[in-house]
Amino acid sequence: MRVVSLVPSLTEAVAATRREMLVGATEWCSHPHDLDVVRIGGTKNPDTQRITELAPDLVIANEEENRAPDLAALRAAGLRVLVTEVRTLEQAFAELRRVLVDGCGLTGPSWLAEAEDAWRRLEPPTRRIAAVVPIWRRPWMVCGRDTFAGDVLARLGVGNVYAGHPERYPRVPIGELNAAGAELVVLPDEPYRFTADDGPEAFPGLPTALVSGRHLTWYGPSLREAPEVIGEALRAARR
Repeated sequence: MRVVSLVPSLTEAVAATRREMLVGATEWCSHPHDLDVVRIGGTKNPDTQRITELAPDLVIANEEENRAPDLAALRAAGLRVLVTEVRTLEQAFAELRRVLVDGCGLTGPSWLAEAEDAWRRLEPPTRRIAAVVPIWRRPWMVCGRDTFAGDVLARLGVGNVYAGHPERYPRVPIGELNAAGAELVVLPDEPYRFTADDGPEAFPGLPTALVSGRHLTWYGPSLREAPEVIGEALRAARR
């Protein structure tokens, strides 16, 4: 089977299971680092003509990361397109099985069972600390309702202050973020690359947790280490 992936998480998931299936991936598909396939543009601007020329048996995409017109163009070209929706951890596991087993015809990989077990063994939090979770600045944008990152953090004892916002990724002025009543700021290194020198200074007096965006927002092999990696970052911020 020939597979083109338009989603970094899913690219890594397929590569970790049956790498030789992948014939194309986006420029943003950075894992595994040594993946040698045709690059077909970005998640938001894939080269649909180049994808068609690769003659894949399956194109895998995501309703949030990829644009509907691009997916429609691929379908119009006669390609089979599988579109995932991932807003909770349970959805992530279910969609990974749909992609790998139903879509690619593979056996459920051991890494997926290990990831499910890692989260299953996690002790439920006794208390949730209120946090804001910026994903961009200039303008400031944060995680709002129904986000995968918000669900992951909730399982690790972090309550998203903007979880009830009508938008999934609202723009919120920095003054409002600082006045939102948060006890913590969670700063991932993607899609915006927050660092110790770029981000924490905007939230004086609040502890900030610098976290791996791949472990917070990707659904794939990284889910095996995510509870430990993100948990340690959260603990470090509160020491």
